[in-house]
Amino acid sequence: MRWQGVSALCPDGARALNLIENFLSEAERRPQQTAIIDRKGRSISYAALAKRSADLAAAFAAKGIGKGDRVLIGTFPGIGLYAGLAALWRLGAVVVFPEPAMGLAGFRHAAKVTRPKALLASWPIGCLAWFFPETRSISTRLSAGAIGHGDEGQCLPLKPDDPALISFTSGSTRKPKAIERTHGLMRAQHLALASLIGSDHGPEIDIVAFPAFVLTCIGHGSTAVMPNWNLRRHDRMPPERLKELAETTGATRLLVPPVVVSRLVGSTLPSSVSRVMTGGGPLYPDVARAFLAAHRGIGLTNVYGSTEAEPISHAHLEELTDADWDAAAAGRGLPVGVPVPEVRLRFVDDEIQVAGPHVNRGYLDPSQDRDTKVADGDTIWHRTGDAGRLDEDGRLWLLGRHGAAKDGLFAFSVETAARLWPSVTGAAFAVDDAGEPVLFLCGDASHLPDWQSRAGSIGRFEISVVDEIPMDRRHRSKPDLRTLLDQRG
Repeated sequence: MRWQGVSALCPDGARALNLIENFLSEAERRPQQTAIIDRKGRSISYAALAKRSADLAAAFAAKGIGKGDRVLIGTFPGIGLYAGLAALWRLGAVVVFPEPAMGLAGFRHAAKVTRPKALLASWPIGCLAWFFPETRSISTRLSAGAIGHGDEGQCLPLKPDDPALISFTSGSTRKPKAIERTHGLMRAQHLALASLIGSDHGPEIDIVAFPAFVLTCIGHGSTAVMPNWNLRRHDRMPPERLKELAETTGATRLLVPPVVVSRLVGSTLPSSVSRVMTGGGPLYPDVARAFLAAHRGIGLTNVYGSTEAEPISHAHLEELTDADWDAAAAGRGLPVGVPVPEVRLRFVDDEIQVAGPHVNRGYLDPSQDRDTKVADGDTIWHRTGDAGRLDEDGRLWLLGRHGAAKDGLFAFSVETAARLWPSVTGAAFAVDDAGEPVLFLCGDASHLPDWQSRAGSIGRFEISVVDEIPMDRRHRSKPDLRTLLDQRG
């Protein structure tokens, strides 16, 4: 390889950069190390991935792709996807990632909102694209199997504010919003995650259930292992399948949503695994403590962030004291640790607001900034929509969604307490359209009188017994409150 880094200066004097320079530097440092293992067990080294991305960049450039061109992604996570992403960023193109939880509706929505020049798609999705009006007009079609001959040391120097990626909020509470991330923002995010993903003990082997975090892992020199289960149904993940994958690959860390952590409580993990990292939804204390008790010697890290700001904080839960766990069980919140140094944090009426170099400053459609962005001089604060508090040690505790609170009752506080009641198997706290609080519970309904008695010590709210708590489509880890309220009528 001849990668020497991006060292040019922009006309305004700022250092030019490209977000894939982290990966290319790692490829120079560890060319023969495995970069990615896909769900079928196929692997590719750092050097081979760098070369493949350079060849694809040459092929894409020959089809007219260049700086600023938007390219809609319609391919499943795998080696081809990540080689294609690196190729596009080498050229300065802008990657458009649909919201996966929305399926084809998300794919069509992304095309309508961003009007991409090209489509990088696998064969099935490429064929389907001809049937949708939003994607039929995309004339330039790209393939991760294209043949080209590129220089792996070539990487277009870009300005920090040049766009790199457009992704979407989950749309769990309203219409998904398009978020544009720049090369500078994603570089800042890389640095903010360094203390979490980077390792001082040699290369890690990470099973990564969050497709976007594969880029983070290979940017920090890890081997990223793709899960061998359905990423849209984490709640059905077979624990024995994950165990077998960890044994086969020698995985040292697992990056999985909370529902996967809960499914691992009654299983075993190989001795190679030293830590499990989770995020994307609340990790309740009863699940966390059960996991730590079942897997002595394996650390458990809870990461807090959002699509607009990742990370905000993280907590190594094995370090919590009995007093901390008692505070959580008493409804004082979910512990998510000390905010990362790169983030500024403040509270406005209990709501967490954040700012920093890795925090998104606005949406693709500026009219959508009104509800979640607050300008304060040169600082743009992002309203997370979460209520929280800081304890005397500067640690952040989440209380629940700010807009779903009623009379001082917050969702996580109520749900955490209720999950410890006899025979309760699931809990979700919401405020209905009439402004009345309601706690949905799964479990043996014969305990309802006892539950109502216990609820009286917390506050005034209705208890509704349901057969199951529907979960969000993205990570299957957050209660789908809208569905619960609609079913209640």
